[in-house]
Amino acid sequence: MTDHWFEPLADHLGAAYLRYSFTKGTAQEVDFLVEELGLVPGQRLLDVGCGPGRHAHAFAERGIDVLGIDIAQRFVDIAVERTPPGAPASFRRLDARDLPFDAEFDAAISLCQGGFGLVGPGDDVAVLAGVARALRPDGRFALSAFSSYFQVRYPQQAGAFDVETGVHHERTVLKDEAGAEASADLWTTCYTVRELGLLCERAELHVDAVWSVEPGRYQRQPPTIESPELLVIGHR
Repeated sequence: MTDHWFEPLADHLGAAYLRYSFTKGTAQEVDFLVEELGLVPGQRLLDVGCGPGRHAHAFAERGIDVLGIDIAQRFVDIAVERTPPGAPASFRRLDARDLPFDAEFDAAISLCQGGFGLVGPGDDVAVLAGVARALRPDGRFALSAFSSYFQVRYPQQAGAFDVETGVHHERTVLKDEAGAEASADLWTTCYTVRELGLLCERAELHVDAVWSVEPGRYQRQPPTIESPELLVIGHR
């Protein structure tokens, strides 16, 4: 398995990742996605780039059988440790660019740049192709991505947006569970609605809707330059 630049960040952050404000709207996001994806208890869900398992745990609470995968072993360990006894959630360290599944899941998600968006523009299609293979025929998927429109409209002082590649680079400081600081570089690929549609088409995934969203406020809002993320809903 290929190492990834995100792994040292995850090693440093540990469970402190769950202190960030963008993680506080998990329940609302999951309620929205259960409805959008038509999920019912007992169905199987693949969480690609699950991080410490916040979405996976919330889906499991609703009776969905979840497998969360992440390239960062530290996050996988935290997700396992935080899984309630008897909850239908399990976790494995896997690379989102090389998923080994074959028509095993009723639905799949990749949210909050957990897998898609962090591997680089050349590899994101490999993530989508793996998702397509993992889904059963007519299986549903949800994918979030940072919006290029928002990045251009609201440039961040601490970062730089590369127009040629669509990658936003940010130099930041991360605090671990004890408050110790470490400098870190973050690279996130941003997309337009059209680009997301073309990538999904290339991976043989069908787009049903694209919504403009923000953490903790998933809703059926048509794409706008005023929202930081785009949420793609579709099927195999």
